Amino acid sequence: MEFFPTPDNPVPGEPVLTSITAADGTALRVAYWKAETDQPKGTVCVLHGRAEFIEKYFETVGDLLKRGFAVVTFDWRGQGFSGRQVKNPRKGHVRRFSEYRLDLEAVRDQVLIPHMPAPYFALAHSMGGAIALNAAYENWLPFRRLVTTTPMIALSIVKRPRGVAFLARVLRLLGLGKMFVPGGGETSISTLPFKGNRLTSDPARYSRNAGAATAVGPGAIGAPTVAWLDSAFRFMKRFTAPNFALKIRLPTLIIAAGADPVCATPATERFAARLKAGHAIVLPGARHELLMERDEVREQFWAAFDAFIPGTPDPAAESSADLAVLGLSAEQLDGGGVNPAVASRDDAPAIGG
Repeated sequence: MEFFPTPDNPVPGEPVLTSITAADGTALRVAYWKAETDQPKGTVCVLHGRAEFIEKYFETVGDLLKRGFAVVTFDWRGQGFSGRQVKNPRKGHVRRFSEYRLDLEAVRDQVLIPHMPAPYFALAHSMGGAIALNAAYENWLPFRRLVTTTPMIALSIVKRPRGVAFLARVLRLLGLGKMFVPGGGETSISTLPFKGNRLTSDPARYSRNAGAATAVGPGAIGAPTVAWLDSAFRFMKRFTAPNFALKIRLPTLIIAAGADPVCATPATERFAARLKAGHAIVLPGARHELLMERDEVREQFWAAFDAFIPGTPDPAAESSADLAVLGLSAEQLDGGGVNPAVASRDDAPAIGG
């Protein structure tokens, strides 16, 4: 197992690159960095978007290390160099989005808690943001606070979502779930020409990411499969429920892009308006990948991040949060017997990030 750096995308710090296994046997590629200070602020877990991979976040990891955090990140199943469920490694495929929970739980139990300093925070992007928000709703997310950029609450890249969702469902029912979505292929969205791209207005970072995608080869997947798209639409539908956002109690900062051609910023703003412990910021003129944007956009992002993470410590809240991360209750500890230390076309599939 190895990293795939390029001259303009070097490996930051001194990471540990390892493989762990999810509960269903899927192998996951994980990297983690210890903090570069004797008094770390905690650990930030970076949750990628669709079709992304660890190398793409080297700059972000370096930014977090400079801020005094330890960092964990990993390749979701079906992308990067984690396990696949189809023979063609370029296909972005999962049977259902609930499988991503197994990935995050494995990282929590095998890397985050055993090896990394608390408190724990999440920095999630796009698909990773949707997974994190759903986990926060279900109250199993192992983090103190969540920052998510352009979460995949609804898609703007698809102009007729109901029709496309219906088509994906029909194709899957016909047994075609493992095929690329119509019009999709093996080419990584990160390697398409810069002109007209949906991801960033920064040509230098776009070029860097294209080089990184070329370097990782099959780790940079192409279009999603029919099953992924069908599962994505079914997953996103839950965010439209009126009480969904209301039940999220995790302090959450959503940072959306004012010119996002992939995820629907208006839907994100409506969702955030219903959060009891969170809010949204929209960065004007930015495209989908805020962390890969030009410097002035990234500076706005980091200013918002720094104001929110790690936040003002609350000893009582921290104690409860630490127990929640370990899956324990205060009553369990009080009762003894538990050792906490042991614990292209508009409707085509160029969906990325």
